[in-house]
Amino acid sequence: MIFRPSKMRMLRWLPDAVVSTRGSRRDRTIYLTFDDGPDPRYTPALLDLLKAHGVLASFFLIGREAERYPELVERMVGEGHRICNHSYSHPVFNALTLPEKLAEIDRTDQFLTRFDGIRHHRFRPPRGVFSLALTLKFAIARRNLAYWSYDSLDYQLRPAADLVERLRRKPPHAGDILLMHDDSDCSTVMLATLIPEWKADGYAFAALSA
Repeated sequence: MIFRPSKMRMLRWLPDAVVSTRGSRRDRTIYLTFDDGPDPRYTPALLDLLKAHGVLASFFLIGREAERYPELVERMVGEGHRICNHSYSHPVFNALTLPEKLAEIDRTDQFLTRFDGIRHHRFRPPRGVFSLALTLKFAIARRNLAYWSYDSLDYQLRPAADLVERLRRKPPHAGDILLMHDDSDCSTVMLATLIPEWKADGYAFAALSA
């Protein structure tokens, strides 16, 4: 796991306005989120798949990669997806000082604002690293740290078919925020099978709120 389950349980005790690990449970909605993009090799095919199924998602973008491939960021916004902040360079986040962390976040926010007009974007720390100092800083600023409630494990270099079977055996529930990535084709291969199945089970999909 990127993030230890015990720490995730701890985060669920914090107010949703500060740390979010789940979306609304009032309807059968799954929140797909993708870290580490945009990637010109894999993100276009993922966007094609989401568009074909009418699915909206949230993309936690690395600022440096967004600067390299702004046309992909523009396409995400144009197709209704939520763009979010995943730091500027995806560093070893717990090795940074608080000012260094904030500089990574601010630099990415400033670039993403050009596309959606939002000043402060939802932020997910690289590898889910939790920092009490950053959490307090965000709480004071009334900003949100966006985590997840279901880890797809698509970063483990396991066959996509094996991960699909795992998701079938233990499927996400209403309100789950699903952690995925768009720096490989694994999530696209998985979702090509799973989205139609989840839709047939009555689930809908939505992007996270701003």
